[in-house]
Amino acid sequence: MPYSGKRATKYNILNYMLNYGDTSKVELAKQLNLSMPTVLSNVNELMETGIVTEKGEMESTGGRKAVLIGLKKDYRYALGVDITANHLGIVLIDLCGEILKQERIRMRFDADISYYTLLAEKLKKICGLQINPDKILGVGISLPGIISQKEKILVKSHALHLENYSLKMIDQILVMPVYYENDANAAMLAENPQKMRNSIYLSLNNTLGGAVCIDGVLFTGQNRKAGEFGHMILVPGGKKCYCGKSGCADAYCAASVLTQDGKEKLEDFMKRIHMDAEANQVWEEYLENLAILISNLRMTFDTDIILGGDVGGYLPNYMVDLGKKIFKYNLFDDDLSYLKNCSYQKEASAVGVAKQFFGKIMETI
Repeated sequence: MPYSGKRATKYNILNYMLNYGDTSKVELAKQLNLSMPTVLSNVNELMETGIVTEKGEMESTGGRKAVLIGLKKDYRYALGVDITANHLGIVLIDLCGEILKQERIRMRFDADISYYTLLAEKLKKICGLQINPDKILGVGISLPGIISQKEKILVKSHALHLENYSLKMIDQILVMPVYYENDANAAMLAENPQKMRNSIYLSLNNTLGGAVCIDGVLFTGQNRKAGEFGHMILVPGGKKCYCGKSGCADAYCAASVLTQDGKEKLEDFMKRIHMDAEANQVWEEYLENLAILISNLRMTFDTDIILGGDVGGYLPNYMVDLGKKIFKYNLFDDDLSYLKNCSYQKEASAVGVAKQFFGKIMETI
């Protein structure tokens, strides 16, 4: 924790609200092991700054209704950007993590300065005239690949065909604080890891990624390569993966399997499942391979598994079908309560990387 004394208490209160949402003073005292006078004093001071506000009354449990308190949504904002090989996803979120504006643009990645200049223009446009620039804490950028945050270098990205690529030019063009994160890690961060505690995130986008959370903290491994589930061998000697190997999970469980490498929109494919025998067969095979991957991950980590990414947004309607297939490969679990649907069905990586600025909110008080 970066603070001490009374400042640390305020940080803990705000951090609780960031991860668990609206609450009550009694709940804060209980969960943070604080006395009621301490909670009252600190909450009142936070309300004076404008970052915390009353939000009505909680449901009565017999007796006086407790006052619901929480973060004031428009106290600060953050921008999030998800860069992929062929798309650019942008979000503007408030302090409670709600998406105020979002845009997804088909735009091929280019390491040239013109790409980032256009990005800067689109960020300015999405903020519009309604948002005070001083209230924007910064922009988070998620990228597919291994990132050295200390040196601000994209160490390796198969998807973008980059290696040891400096990200500092982006800082100079955007002229605001910038935070970089791997796309799958960013999507995991959108789920509020401190609340989830132990879980893994399966990012089912055009490329398949993953993230690992242990005790509420991202586990990145010795070389920031943890969670590369897409490049685990699922079928030895199988389909060729874009990384150069054969049989990777990415070649069987990425969204590109359903869209024929982007020739068809995922939305259009999902509409065809119950109307087209060929699409239905492709989907059944996809779920079968996904079930094998999920079973392997469950055996390895024994934690909750969050199904995210573009395909993850459609899976709530197919959990029964997926569950039946999983049970064929996993004889150790009696139910699928460990399997979770993602909180953000669209632009999870952009939201997650933007949220990282809210962890430093104490610096603005």
